[in-house]
Amino acid sequence: MYDSLLTLDDFDPELAQALENEARRQEDHVELIASENYASPLVMRIQDSVLTNKYAEGYPGKRYYSGCEYVDVAERLAIERVKQLFDCDYANVQPHAGAQANAAVFLALTNPGDTVMGMNLAQGGHLTHGNPSNFSGRHYNIVPYGLDPETGLIDYDAMERIALQTRPKMLIGGFSAYSRHKDWARMRAIADQVGAIFWVDMAHVAGLVAAGEYPNPLHHAHVVTSTTHKTLRGPRGGIILAKGQDEGFYKKLDAAVFPGIQGGPLMHGIAAKAVAFKEALRPEFKTYQRQVIANARAMAAVLQQRGYKIVSGGTDNHLMLIDLSAKPYTGKDADAALSQAYITTNKNAVPNDPRPPFITSGLRIGTPAVTTRGFGVTECEQLAGWLCDILDALEDDDSVQTTVRDRVRQQVVSLCRRHPVYRPVSS
Repeated sequence: MYDSLLTLDDFDPELAQALENEARRQEDHVELIASENYASPLVMRIQDSVLTNKYAEGYPGKRYYSGCEYVDVAERLAIERVKQLFDCDYANVQPHAGAQANAAVFLALTNPGDTVMGMNLAQGGHLTHGNPSNFSGRHYNIVPYGLDPETGLIDYDAMERIALQTRPKMLIGGFSAYSRHKDWARMRAIADQVGAIFWVDMAHVAGLVAAGEYPNPLHHAHVVTSTTHKTLRGPRGGIILAKGQDEGFYKKLDAAVFPGIQGGPLMHGIAAKAVAFKEALRPEFKTYQRQVIANARAMAAVLQQRGYKIVSGGTDNHLMLIDLSAKPYTGKDADAALSQAYITTNKNAVPNDPRPPFITSGLRIGTPAVTTRGFGVTECEQLAGWLCDILDALEDDDSVQTTVRDRVRQQVVSLCRRHPVYRPVSS
């Protein structure tokens, strides 16, 4: 029997203190990492539930364990809601993360050694789209596509030429650092020319897609994967979606998830996905996503006015990539300086970056998290100005850098206290 009166503070004070410190950090720091967001209290609460105790290998109505009648309800709700959200007729909500969803697509639809086209990581792609350090790059013949060096936009003509030369089994759409719309119709046409499967990883823009603020890849792709956090603002997890394919295609995807790469699903996580999908079906979610884009465009405009280069020249979504390659400091330097001022970003490679991945010549920033906490265009313009102040100071002496960081840190904390995420924080 467990002691219901025992607290984490009493049982594990070191861990309790770490959790308290992280809660304070999230309240007092501005979160500009494009892949991060704040889940709702409801989404967090259901993950702290009895559903974490239940093993449920298999799918609703066809489990390998008994006692699954109630977790079946949770999974069916998640499936029906996400199908409604994205206008599709197939959904698998069991992947533990986006990387697992992507691995399942590889397993279901390709064989090791097949030629696969994906966006170059150094030009905005993702590890699981064929990077040599990832399973996808180790087990498949990866042919990358990338950006036009003059415009910073995807070079679809070059993509088509490469596809016709290499005839890939699969063409991957999706990105981790590309700030413009992708032309899903053009990519599907390229895939069709060579008989390739067209798969889109929409992890970064899923929330925007759900709200109708970004083109829906399900109208063009054979299969779509996503995370459920980021712009979708749910729990950490993955999903696989499809529309208009035959039952055999869907069975391959299901079998690739279970038993292909996973055993028992995380039922507390699936229930949290169901809650997040219901939240995303509400009208206010569309308002939120429109504000995410407005905030990103406002920040990009300030950065450009202050002389900072945005790869592709601006943004149509929630993120932007700042090119610092002409500056006397690195992306790592900029990231560290901003962190000291309580502005959290991530260093990121820029196209043709001469520096290694842990150093880089760029910063990726995004607005989903700050928009969740209530920042509008005015606050985001202020924030972009402070970010520029910190970066400008990196070209000055140490005393100026310290003065600017101290001033910006105070401004950031004051702004955050006016817009708490979950709870007011005392000084």
